[in-house]
Amino acid sequence: MYYNRNPYNKRNNPYDSNRRNYYQGRYRVRDSKDQGPNPFATNIREATLHNNTFRTALWTGDYLQLTLMRIDVNDDIGLEMHPYLDQFLRLEQGQGLVIMGKDKNDLSYKKRVAEDYVIIIPAGTWHNLINTGNVPIKLYSIYAPPNHPHGTIHVKKEDEDH
Repeated sequence: MYYNRNPYNKRNNPYDSNRRNYYQGRYRVRDSKDQGPNPFATNIREATLHNNTFRTALWTGDYLQLTLMRIDVNDDIGLEMHPYLDQFLRLEQGQGLVIMGKDKNDLSYKKRVAEDYVIIIPAGTWHNLINTGNVPIKLYSIYAPPNHPHGTIHVKKEDEDH
């Protein structure tokens, strides 16, 4: 059987039959489907820049989780602490202020961050990332171990589980 080999033409493409994929320009975007724990590869910069949800779990395994995030102008992630996991953030767009500390009333670590910055948050550290720019912050976050249930999607910050 002949299949059209152009991945941007969904007609007759066997790889699209049950995956709810759509195409945006030259980049293939998965429609909110957590790919874990299956093997997975993607252009993380493109995936991050195309994300328009507060948080979407892109890949969840037993020991690691990759999420995409968008923080709107004049908004923040929200002050939080994860007692049993380390977190890695990488900004692909925007600028902000990250604050951290061992006590939520003593956030002594403060650093202005922008595109191409990484933020490492050790387990047990209170932290927040505040958007101080004029465009949304777009970042990806790696949790080890995972922090959100497989398939998590928070379209808006208010959708977050507390």
